[in-house]
Amino acid sequence: MYYIKSLKHFRLTRIKKRKLAVLSVLAGLIIVLSIIAACISPANSRPAEPEPTEPAVQENTIPESYMINSVKAIAMDDLKAGCETYACTMLLNSLGFDLDEHTIADSYLNCQYVYLTEDGLDGEGPDMYSAFAGTAYAGWGVYAPSMAKSMNEYLKDQKSNLKAYALENVELDDLVEQYVSKGVPVMIWATTYMQEPYIYHTWTVNYVDENAKTKIGDKFSWYMHEHCLVLAGYDKENYYFGDSTAGTISCFKKDLVKKRYEQMFKQAIVVK
Repeated sequence: MYYIKSLKHFRLTRIKKRKLAVLSVLAGLIIVLSIIAACISPANSRPAEPEPTEPAVQENTIPESYMINSVKAIAMDDLKAGCETYACTMLLNSLGFDLDEHTIADSYLNCQYVYLTEDGLDGEGPDMYSAFAGTAYAGWGVYAPSMAKSMNEYLKDQKSNLKAYALENVELDDLVEQYVSKGVPVMIWATTYMQEPYIYHTWTVNYVDENAKTKIGDKFSWYMHEHCLVLAGYDKENYYFGDSTAGTISCFKKDLVKKRYEQMFKQAIVVK
């Protein structure tokens, strides 16, 4: 009897184990199927890409008005033709260099004389992009590339890492945004008291360098009232300049300055 009961118990136990095994397999299948269903369910699918939008417009962040107070005007008392030299001196002084207007005029300008005919209507002289026509004591002036070249010789002698860059065809608004609004003064070419410029002398070119706009034998014209100033500030309506002719900080309407700047070939110098 004991043997029969034991055998029955063994068979029942084996059946239960088979049922448990079958149930375990079924449970596993249910779990797998649930996972698969969840993966392909729309509710759990990848979210839709957001609709593209226009990029946000960056607002102009420059101040509405700004003044570089380190620019101090120097009156053009001694060098009667040296507005570019005075402007250069004002700019370099504002950057911490200790020099006066005679430093550049006497030691660094590339001066080439102008020889006019008796009627003053013709003669010979340099391309002003290449050299100073005359001298800062008595002459006609110089344009940005040659002036920057002289300034760089001075900066090199000072063992400075700064460099003067001649700029051409840069809008005044861009000069303000890129430099003045960030505390960097800029030399620009315009006219004395923003008067109308006009051709006063013309000569045959006898001197050029790598910056020349003409060739030997071409004609070069000098404009009456040509002037160089240091753009040191601005507000909504005006530009402010270190102005050697006025001997103070001058203020002129923006539209007028822009016109004169364009008439004097949109040239400037920045030191950075």
